[in-house]
Amino acid sequence: MNARDTQNTAVTASHEDTRTVQLTYAQAAALALSQAMDADPTVVALGEDLGRGGVFGQYRDAAGQPLVQRFGPGRIVDTPISEATIVGAAVGMALAGCKPVVELRVVDFALCAIDEIVNQAAKNRYMFGGQGRVPLVMRMPIGIWSASAAQHSQSLEAWFAHIPGLVVVTPATAADNHGLLLAALESGDPVIYMEHKELWGQSGPVTPGAVVPLGRAHTVRAGSDVTLVSWSRQVQACAQAAEQLAAQGVQAELIDLRTIWPWDRDAVLASAARTGRLLVVHEAIQVAGFGAEIAATVAEHTGAKVARLGAPRIPVGYAQVLEDEARIGAGQIVAATQQLLQR
Repeated sequence: MNARDTQNTAVTASHEDTRTVQLTYAQAAALALSQAMDADPTVVALGEDLGRGGVFGQYRDAAGQPLVQRFGPGRIVDTPISEATIVGAAVGMALAGCKPVVELRVVDFALCAIDEIVNQAAKNRYMFGGQGRVPLVMRMPIGIWSASAAQHSQSLEAWFAHIPGLVVVTPATAADNHGLLLAALESGDPVIYMEHKELWGQSGPVTPGAVVPLGRAHTVRAGSDVTLVSWSRQVQACAQAAEQLAAQGVQAELIDLRTIWPWDRDAVLASAARTGRLLVVHEAIQVAGFGAEIAATVAEHTGAKVARLGAPRIPVGYAQVLEDEARIGAGQIVAATQQLLQR
């Protein structure tokens, strides 16, 4: 599998409803899932707490009703607390012709199913010469979740980007959570779908049925002095920083990658070559984070000056003062950008 192959698998949903509606991040995903389930009887969802609508309400419709009431327990399946069992069953279902959506509650718990994800789902298509495919979407909420401490606050997108065969998606807005989930369901490959825990209640305009292609970044803000690249919740922090920088006379271009793998190299390289400076910002720990891949690629292919900004290599603390040490805010982004501009 390569980036072009993955991008080409994204297709436009069959729904003709093009009205723009205001939905939360959670509702937008629930709408995408319900549309896909309406259109394709092979789409099923399984995981913990789905019967009550999901921990974050991501399996409830816009009226607040759990999707199980609409599709029944045979397609919205509550499972025991065993991540290895959930993912293992889903891999088998995918190979048998279904399109399962797995709910792992938070990415931290996905580590209990790492063999099924890395050695089974990711490698099957390659090992058997394409005879079988694993059209599996694994939802793994990422990021700091206020007062949830070290075992419920990790951002592990770089782990999964490192594994050949996996697609990695990180939506930052309600519209993208809708459109990228539709694309993930049609990709035909195993997708690590990472929604941020602190975005669920945030609202935005959504066009029902509008697919967002995998591997295509979004330029949130145009600028000429420096390029900011980010994804997931940190896009908001970068947008705030860009506003502050603009007040200082610095025009920052902000790119939301939207997908970590494949990532939109062309968009990032073109922007960095034009502005001459690149700052990659992510909530994940900076050491060995995916920002290093982006920075290295830009350094190899352009003359731009590059820098990274990520969390310190510490567990996320429970106490607010400790949790704040792991957060990357707009002030830190502004300071890092100013340092880069002086180089």
